[in-house]
Amino acid sequence: MNFSTTYPFIDIVVRSLAVYFFMIIALRIFGKKELSQLNIADIILVLLISNAVQNAMVGSDTSLAGGLMAAGSLFLINMIFKRVMAKSTWIKNWVQDKPEILIHNGKVEYKTLAQLGISSEELDEAMREHGVEHHKDVKLAMFEIDGNISIISGNESLRQTRHKRKIHKTLGNIGS
Repeated sequence: MNFSTTYPFIDIVVRSLAVYFFMIIALRIFGKKELSQLNIADIILVLLISNAVQNAMVGSDTSLAGGLMAAGSLFLINMIFKRVMAKSTWIKNWVQDKPEILIHNGKVEYKTLAQLGISSEELDEAMREHGVEHHKDVKLAMFEIDGNISIISGNESLRQTRHKRKIHKTLGNIGS
């Protein structure tokens, strides 16, 4: 018995689930930080990946029903996966990184900046947008899990601001 010809829609659902989990694992291995700031190369990559995996999800079924079944499966598994992440600390920690300290008490963490692919110029831009001129005036600067840079500054009175990185999209926002 050929499963794909006997139950074509179940075959599409199983293929779509396989591609979804492959993409979760691939983004984890190859760096999900790339999703926090999409540039031209990242957009091209996303488009090419979507084209590459389309046939893997629907096989030879190019019908409207097949495409809708694949899309519906992806929306459903995304909704379920987000709920599982909300309940499972281990899965959430595996998929999402923790916030990272960029500046602590005026001291810039250059090693962390390099690991995250954030240039000194981008950090300086974030500081200027927060009204902070010098690193020494920053009590704490954090790279948040959503790709934003939060800055707490001030000596006399603490002032917290957030810098939204340009062209920003995270895995947690996809399908929301």
